[in-house]
Amino acid sequence: MHTLQERAVVTCFLECEDQILLLRRSEQVGSYQGRWAGVSGYLEASPDEQAVTEIIEETGLGQSDIILLKKGEPLLIDDERIGVEWIVYPYLFHIKDRDKVHLDWEHEEYKWIDPEEMGQYLTVPKLKEAFARVYPPQVS
Repeated sequence: MHTLQERAVVTCFLECEDQILLLRRSEQVGSYQGRWAGVSGYLEASPDEQAVTEIIEETGLGQSDIILLKKGEPLLIDDERIGVEWIVYPYLFHIKDRDKVHLDWEHEEYKWIDPEEMGQYLTVPKLKEAFARVYPPQVS
């Protein structure tokens, strides 16, 4: 039996004016090049701290530019193709000014989309499921 390597990551969805930021991963990243994703990164601190760190690194936003709306239950995603079991910690943040977003080397483009459009993009595995854990942010 093949054992999957466990990797913990955060995936942060940024919301502004009722739209969600999607980022297309560059050819320079280690996995899922060219696929659409949220702001994400390996856990090197607590999930809450890592979420903020990744947003600052990948978008150029500052801590004062973001507001946490919701954090979701972790999602397990088995990717047999690359031999990894991902533990994804999903987050939803509101940002005040979408014009402040500036990408680093990890992404080659970004788009603001309506939430229901997420299924139309070639994304990292189960991005839509991770998103469903934090959106909509209000509990009805």
